[in-house]
Amino acid sequence: MWRYWVGALAALVLVVGGVSYWRSTAAAKHGLPSAPQAAADKPGDGEDIDTPPQPPAADDKTREEKRFSRADHDKNGMVSRDEFLVARRRNFAKLDINNDGVLSFDEYAAKAEDKFAKADADHSGGLNPKEFATTKVERKSKPGCSCQKQDGRKGDDSE
Repeated sequence: MWRYWVGALAALVLVVGGVSYWRSTAAAKHGLPSAPQAAADKPGDGEDIDTPPQPPAADDKTREEKRFSRADHDKNGMVSRDEFLVARRRNFAKLDINNDGVLSFDEYAAKAEDKFAKADADHSGGLNPKEFATTKVERKSKPGCSCQKQDGRKGDDSE
């Protein structure tokens, strides 16, 4: 029975030693570089040498302030109802083909009908799987990670 306890203790010592060795080598490989030294113009010119440099000032306008500024077309500090609905009216006008101020279903579905007509290559009135595949929406691709190689492989350092 004592052999099992000695074996378990030896395994525990090996695991603890391996983990501590692994952590010490990882810390040595990926240590942070030292901070750059600030160049002092002249010692004794009233500046404290131990004071770290100040970060750059942030832009005064936040994202929401910029969005408000784009919506406030007459720049009076208020977004009126008409200013708020400008984009909606413009989109409605694009859909209202006959400019009667009423959006019929045909006007609303005009783009979809054109898309169907272009996809129906054999003019059968229906889409087979090959024709239907042409109606797939093409999405913009998200920018890739900068850690990826040009050929699409991730993190392959062997060359």
